[in-house]
Amino acid sequence: MELWQEILLKTAYALGMISVVMGIAAYSVLAERKVSSWIQGRVGPNRTTLPIIGAIPIIGRFLTRLGLFQPMADGLKFLFKEEPIPGHVNKLFYNLAPVVAMVPALTTMVILPFGQFRDVASEDITPLILANVDVGILFLFAVSSLGVYGIVLGAWASNNKYSFMGGIRSSAQMISYELTLGLAVLPVLMWANPPGSEGGLSLLAVVDSQEIMWIGIWQPLSALLFLVALFAETNRAPFDMPESETDLVGGFHTEYGAFKFGMFFVAEYAHIVIGSAVFVLLFFGGWHLLPGIAYPWPTGYVGAVLSTLTFLAKTCCLIFFFIWIRWTLPRFRYDQVMKLGWAILLPIAIANFVLNIAIITLWDKFHG
Repeated sequence: MELWQEILLKTAYALGMISVVMGIAAYSVLAERKVSSWIQGRVGPNRTTLPIIGAIPIIGRFLTRLGLFQPMADGLKFLFKEEPIPGHVNKLFYNLAPVVAMVPALTTMVILPFGQFRDVASEDITPLILANVDVGILFLFAVSSLGVYGIVLGAWASNNKYSFMGGIRSSAQMISYELTLGLAVLPVLMWANPPGSEGGLSLLAVVDSQEIMWIGIWQPLSALLFLVALFAETNRAPFDMPESETDLVGGFHTEYGAFKFGMFFVAEYAHIVIGSAVFVLLFFGGWHLLPGIAYPWPTGYVGAVLSTLTFLAKTCCLIFFFIWIRWTLPRFRYDQVMKLGWAILLPIAIANFVLNIAIITLWDKFHG
């Protein structure tokens, strides 16, 4: 393949993945509104329609009732709404902050495998991934943690005490739970890369190690620690301290509106989508259908599509879990969030890491 063809193919992959993630993020907002209305005994969005599609008999009315056109209306509203900029803000960093918040979420997509293609003739396996790097997980943690800079930057640039307090909370929360997040992943990497293997820190190697048994089944503590830390890292309830409207008005985005607020809004859901995808890859077998079933899909393009749909279905289930928890549990107090991170989760994560080291050492000693 020529260099320009490879560049064109990678660009098409990147644009396609961005479109898929942004689409899932947009419709995750609709899913949240529908699930919250279902939990609270309401109907949810069911009025917005399109001029042509909405006029189709039966189908148009059905799609309107589902609210499938609502994300389009919300996006157009954010795009064309008047955008006044307060006079007391630092305009450079105020305008830059939403971009800094969104870019890390979209950048981490390049190292996420979302399926695999098996050639019909040669049975060669080609992972569906934009960049298969050996330090994929390290890259993921390094880039995704940059999202908090956008929140802190926007909070500081707003020159608002409520925004600034939200930014401080976000940075403290990220530091508190990043340690637990990393320590929860280390046992997964140790079991997925036994001595002599060349898997490294690649997410693809972790998925390949789960052909027989998902890691989340025999590492439930690591999965639970990672999931709780993921809630905190994505600023989702009950860990939504940076935008706690009960005491901080709107939190870090109090002074934002229109398109810039929309970018913060979509960035939050993009982080949820990426975080859910990473959890599926680490603990739920990626595109492997069920534990004990290695690869039930046929070869060729049909198998590639089915493996991708399996991965997306698992990711959507976890997104639903995020939404369900938000509308079920009340928000923690700030001191409770800090105590949970430092006094409870971190010691448990360290103990879990040490225990897995001891088990692997003994296993290697007696079976090596």
